[in-house]
Amino acid sequence: MTDYEMNIGISEENRQLIAQGVGELLADTYTLYLKTHNFHWNVVGPKFHDLHLMFEAQYTELATAVDDIAERIRTLGFPAPGTYRQFAELTSIEETVGILDADTMVKILTEDNETVVRTARRILPLAQDANDESTASVISDRMVIHEKTAWMLRSLLE
Repeated sequence: MTDYEMNIGISEENRQLIAQGVGELLADTYTLYLKTHNFHWNVVGPKFHDLHLMFEAQYTELATAVDDIAERIRTLGFPAPGTYRQFAELTSIEETVGILDADTMVKILTEDNETVVRTARRILPLAQDANDESTASVISDRMVIHEKTAWMLRSLLE
């Protein structure tokens, strides 16, 4: 292995701060993926079919997202968190225990998607301040998706 100093126009200190923040986004996204998949498996009631399909579409999108987010951390030159323990320490999303009714599942997923948006909004300035447009793009893309998902879920509750 060679010692190669990374030079992408962002200082190591800024890359590290950004990677740490994006690690939190990764943890939130992975935790939301697990929760959405759990709800997909366990939803029951008159809304079963529609929610089962909706949750599947959501967790499928999240599965792709975690890979994109982790790869951005690696591109910045740092290891991506990848264990349940690391995710539990980094996430802002609370674990849900037990089997819930469909409306409660929708409410929780609405809140959790909003939590991911808040995490993304909090870390976006780190990338922007370092002129890291690539990371800023990943973060802002996630915000768009989670804001739209929260709106769609919220619409089911009104």
